[in-house]
Amino acid sequence: MTATQQAPAAELGRARLRKEDARLITGQTTWTDNIRLPGMLQLAFARSPFAHARIRAVDLSAARTMPGVVAVFSGADFAAEQGSLPCAWPVTADIVIPAHPPMAVDEVRYVGEAVAVVVARDRYAAADAVAAIDVDYDPLPPVLDMRAALEPDSPKVHEAGNKCYEWVFGNGDIDAAFSGAPVVVERTYRQQRLIPCAMEPRSVVAQWVGDEVTLWSATQIPHVLRFALSAFFAIPEQNVRVIAPDVGGGFGSKLQVTAEEVLAVLVGRRVGKPVKWTESRTEGNLTVHHGRDQWQRIRIAADRDGRIRGLDVNLLADMGAYLMLVTPGIPLLGAFMYNAIYKMDAYAFRCTGVFTTKMPTDAYRGAGRPEATYAIERIMDELAAELGIEPLELRERNWIRHEEFPYTTIAGLTYDSGNYEAATARAKELFGYDELRQEQADRIARGDKVRLGIGISTFTEMCGLAPSRVLGSLSYGAGGWESASIRMLPTGKVEVVTGSSAHGQGHETAWSQIVADQLGVPFEDIRVLHGDTQVSPKGMDTYGSRSLAVGGMALVGACDKVIAKAKVIAAAMLEASADDLEFSAGRFSVRGDPEAGKTIQEVALATFAAHALPDGVEPSLDSDATYDPDNFSFPHGTHLCATEVDTETGFVTIRSYVAVDDVGVVVNPLIVEGQVHGGIAQGIAQALYEEGVYDDAGNLVTATLADYLVPSAADLPSYTTARTASPADNRLGVKGVGEAGTIASTPAVVNSIIDALRPLGISDITMPCTPERVWRAIQDASGTTGGAA
Repeated sequence: MTATQQAPAAELGRARLRKEDARLITGQTTWTDNIRLPGMLQLAFARSPFAHARIRAVDLSAARTMPGVVAVFSGADFAAEQGSLPCAWPVTADIVIPAHPPMAVDEVRYVGEAVAVVVARDRYAAADAVAAIDVDYDPLPPVLDMRAALEPDSPKVHEAGNKCYEWVFGNGDIDAAFSGAPVVVERTYRQQRLIPCAMEPRSVVAQWVGDEVTLWSATQIPHVLRFALSAFFAIPEQNVRVIAPDVGGGFGSKLQVTAEEVLAVLVGRRVGKPVKWTESRTEGNLTVHHGRDQWQRIRIAADRDGRIRGLDVNLLADMGAYLMLVTPGIPLLGAFMYNAIYKMDAYAFRCTGVFTTKMPTDAYRGAGRPEATYAIERIMDELAAELGIEPLELRERNWIRHEEFPYTTIAGLTYDSGNYEAATARAKELFGYDELRQEQADRIARGDKVRLGIGISTFTEMCGLAPSRVLGSLSYGAGGWESASIRMLPTGKVEVVTGSSAHGQGHETAWSQIVADQLGVPFEDIRVLHGDTQVSPKGMDTYGSRSLAVGGMALVGACDKVIAKAKVIAAAMLEASADDLEFSAGRFSVRGDPEAGKTIQEVALATFAAHALPDGVEPSLDSDATYDPDNFSFPHGTHLCATEVDTETGFVTIRSYVAVDDVGVVVNPLIVEGQVHGGIAQGIAQALYEEGVYDDAGNLVTATLADYLVPSAADLPSYTTARTASPADNRLGVKGVGEAGTIASTPAVVNSIIDALRPLGISDITMPCTPERVWRAIQDASGTTGGAA
């Protein structure tokens, strides 16, 4: 580097505006529903109005005569080829995995299950024809309560019974931990059913040309979907191309191989035309997989000084009617997180998966980790109340101290880094913790009708879903690696091909920043390609906050290989030994002679020309890398919430919310802020607003957004956010961030409500903590008429 040359500013840590937003927020992109192909037909599905019934007959004759209708099919028409939707996570050797046809043939097991499909020239003709389909059902008793489903006299969802599996895990002597413990606290918590509501509804387009099919889908997992279509539906993999164009959010709901995707491919082949299906919001609420839905019984044993001796967790998890892609494994992702940031002598975990006649559950933002964090953070407050110890002090007495990292927990995971003290100290400072505690005491003393509560959530999570060997030991059906390619173009520009498939995370920006720093090329000279299995043939896609910690590290590996190749060619250009070259800020220079040098972009052009390459050196700098990490990523943080609870109306107002997160080294602060804000919003939504509710007949009564309350910005507070940094044990020091806000926020909010009402004798309110439920809890505690909260 000469005196007149300056190294480019580092990209990591810069608050870059997102490259992709120019097209996304101006509507100049292609969503799946925007796609128009010559001769394209529309699909619409007839769906079961019963939670459980035998199909006696399906009469399609009237629908077939409707104007604009090209074809109508029932499940029986595809029985020989539709197979069964895959479950990739058989968590135990004796797990019950029932056949799950994309379109029901003999029996339906939840309201909304597809029984027939109309193919028409437009969506309106298709919808009209669906109304003309006549299905003769023989209703069967629904199974709606997962607890009652395990009773011997319960109706059966499947012939094999309602128990799907039982999975047991533990470490240490749990009996000894509880035997003679001075304090044992036991609680049962309800994780209500949630319905993911991505901004973009699900949409699918399938086009066959000869024996090759292209499937456009609003999916999180184009590579997994391609594999599934080949492995489970007998389509040669080399003949399948899956494209996830710009996708408007997923939150796990698009981590799926759906009935509609499979049927679009099969129906398109049958009719010989491109076909499209896009869900309505009601259709989405009925048939997108749901989240959470657990009963959690948790016991904690402690000494009188608050030291935790043991933790015993027993879950019932509602699988719904079938097992979808990773349904049975979702509760088990939390199995390693109930111990959270705390040290203890013993831990026991048991989960029983249960079939019911409801829409299947599967991954939803956080996927098992929010449930675990909620239970442990709630019972830590209960333990503090039992012992008369300030709840934050109790946590401090039990958490892993920063000098103890790396630390192997009672659940067997090795946390590589963390500093819970620093995050908590910063959160307390921003929150005004001591001042709010004093105000709370003053309000109690003067008998205020509006109570002040302070909620705490000191959390960690495991994310960056990997490594492959660990996933294999848990019977997961895929690996946890990720792939990346770097293409050096002759003009010095760079194409980055990633196996991570973005659906709102900002990969094009963050990946450009990483590569700019690694290769020393300008941020503006980099383009990121993703989401098309023909462009990016290898990948494990995006979920579980894995993109940066796994996909980002694959980028680094590919850049290393580019630099290694370029170094040999640069040495020839500089008439020097490759061993004497140094690479810094995008430039090769001869050690001891900084004036002599070549930029990597100059090397790219010389490689393209190939006029004077050393013997045996191929004319290409392009490189691929696949990264399989040795460990998970462990972000953490402290979230503090202050609520005001009106004891006369039950209305809860979030007065202040502080989130201090440690996500390691930050690539782009703006992206991190967006992820944290969005995550907190979804966690608050579970605490206060959202619940998927079925009636006694198994009808989803929250099938519209008028009934399922998704909060808007007007319903949410402003957040105060900050970060501490404990670099992860990888070359970039990065951790995941996409689920942190959701994992941390729900217990912070509910703890604050209970903290406000504990002087009234209230220790729990079932989520969501609606004004009615809060009011009824207050009435019950006071002995006034009301009802269960």
